Amino acid sequence: MVPFLLKRLLPLLFGFVIWGLAVALQVRAELGLSPWDVFHQGLGQRLGITIGMAGVVTSVGVLLLWIPLRMKPGIGTVLNALVIGPSADLFLAILPPIDDLILRWVFLLLGMVLMGVGSALYLPARLGTGPRDGVMVGLNRKFGFSIRLSRTIVEVCALVIGWFLGGTVGLGTLVSALGLGTVIQTCLQIRHRLVERVTGVPQGAI
Repeated sequence: MVPFLLKRLLPLLFGFVIWGLAVALQVRAELGLSPWDVFHQGLGQRLGITIGMAGVVTSVGVLLLWIPLRMKPGIGTVLNALVIGPSADLFLAILPPIDDLILRWVFLLLGMVLMGVGSALYLPARLGTGPRDGVMVGLNRKFGFSIRLSRTIVEVCALVIGWFLGGTVGLGTLVSALGLGTVIQTCLQIRHRLVERVTGVPQGAI
């Protein structure tokens, strides 16, 4: 039980909290959000709720799409839905709005880096995909779409709907779309090397 908590559950939770901080930084940057956060922000504005609560509502709604796709949630799926949104709201309450353009770009890029760090912490835990990633995997399994095509379909739909709802789309959205995958992959590779160096155990065996 202790190894499970230390090696899997705690990194998972810490990764989700870091992801919430990353979302808050990008919101404060006001340069354009990632596709799903565009949707969350637009939905929140329409419903009169915070972007974090909109993320929770979206997660619940997206999980309903898992039923026809025959996907099964894990504890990581549930915690993803419940932790990231409230964490984003918490950090938004702490971080003040900023006007300096350079600092806004720092916030945006730092948010991308933290999304990579958060992903490197929670993805290897293998405790269930996030609600949105589950739809991507479900499309891949049910219809034979490639993961890349499935992700593109899901993210483009979220972006377009979020934009119509009033979410912030800008240059930062393009930067996130083009660079986030590379950042996440790099952070995962760094994590693999650190774990192997500290434990002496090949990461693939953990």
